Amino acid sequence: MKALTELVLASHNAGKLKELQAMLGGTVRLRSVGEFSQVEPEETGLSFVENAILKARNAARVSGLPALADDSGLAVDALGGSPGIYSARYAGGAGDAANNAKLLEALRDVPDEERGAQFVCALALVRHADDPLPILCEGLWHGRILHAPRGAQGFGYDPLFWVPETDCASAELPTEEKNRLSHRARAMALLKARLETA
Repeated sequence: MKALTELVLASHNAGKLKELQAMLGGTVRLRSVGEFSQVEPEETGLSFVENAILKARNAARVSGLPALADDSGLAVDALGGSPGIYSARYAGGAGDAANNAKLLEALRDVPDEERGAQFVCALALVRHADDPLPILCEGLWHGRILHAPRGAQGFGYDPLFWVPETDCASAELPTEEKNRLSHRARAMALLKARLETA
């Protein structure tokens, strides 16, 4: 596969665009699908991988460029893996604070030792909308859910996600450290390795 210099990211999330661009480095320019369309595809997949492929194909179709999609979320052990693929819409689309509040309520009586969770990231890269061989990479970041938010960095569930190896919440980590440890960082490291050998 010829070297990619430009990709469209299948996301309107500015935080995600900035984070993934930092991980990709300067050799590939990442553009938001919002430059080409404001319409988001319906995420009808039943897994992170299915939704990532669906979003990547849509972004490639509307932009005419190779596309990268990230489908990620939080899987909480005590909730059977929920909110999972519904992480961003857990509180009905009311935003991060509402999602966090709903999660805290769901885990209100759950003791620390049963609050295990992992952030999950599935990356899908397609060279064109009908690419029969999407490149798929997954990353997991293990931690546990706190009883109250901590920190002011990041987005989503970062204030509630305790990172054992750093002894702090994800939202307390400097951006560079989060970009080295996170589920997205792990998936992106695999993707970069695949692109170098493709």
